Amino acid sequence: MGVINVTPDSFSDGGLCASTEDALRHAACLIEQGADWLDIGGESSRPGSMPVDMAEELRRVIPVVEALSSMDVPVSVDTSKPEVMRAAIRAGAAMINDVNALRAAGALEAVAAGGVSACLMHMQGEPGSMQADPRYDDVVAEVKGFLRQRLDAALAAGIQRDRLAIDPGFGFGKTHDHNIKLLRHLDRFSDLGVPVLVGLSRKAILGKMTGRNVGDRLHASVAAALMAVIKGAGIVRVHDVKATRDALAVYNAVNS
Repeated sequence: MGVINVTPDSFSDGGLCASTEDALRHAACLIEQGADWLDIGGESSRPGSMPVDMAEELRRVIPVVEALSSMDVPVSVDTSKPEVMRAAIRAGAAMINDVNALRAAGALEAVAAGGVSACLMHMQGEPGSMQADPRYDDVVAEVKGFLRQRLDAALAAGIQRDRLAIDPGFGFGKTHDHNIKLLRHLDRFSDLGVPVLVGLSRKAILGKMTGRNVGDRLHASVAAALMAVIKGAGIVRVHDVKATRDALAVYNAVNS
């Protein structure tokens, strides 16, 4: 899953795709590199980020989704607002990727009525303050329990299981040690019966491991994506599609 942030303030690529034209050029590049999905976001959810109002998020996202909807690569939209979800679905989005796990009033109904897929992510707190002091007694058990509850809520709302995926939310209300434990035990999420999506690309956890700044985490990001797949991830959300795809091609050839 290739990342396209139509934002000025995302942690890694803020401003790179701030216009529709730039976003579409980057989308074409990611498709050429082998992206199977494109994930479009109009509101940064990095630690410390500020909310974006609905009109601005719609202005950023919908023209990109409309332009990409005719291509062969399905589009996911990263949003927590039901109004944006509905507009994105009308524009041609095939998935809603929600850091808030469809907890906003009307979000479950928007996805169910739209007949699209959804990825439910775990986040402790909210982006503005989630990294202030995250705490768990057992991070793996608590994140898994939350995701099981959200899957149950989605199923009860009429969203079919084969349209659902989960994301443990690396970096979303987790310390470095929490992130390490989640990756080490990622295989424990597979018995929830839906694909596991992992987004580790260029994140602070990799900077802490390697001492590299955000613009110099390509090798760590590829290693993290490969580790996630080995541990059971079915989808990896990445900035560096070509390098990740090459690494996974080697892994798949050896394990086929």
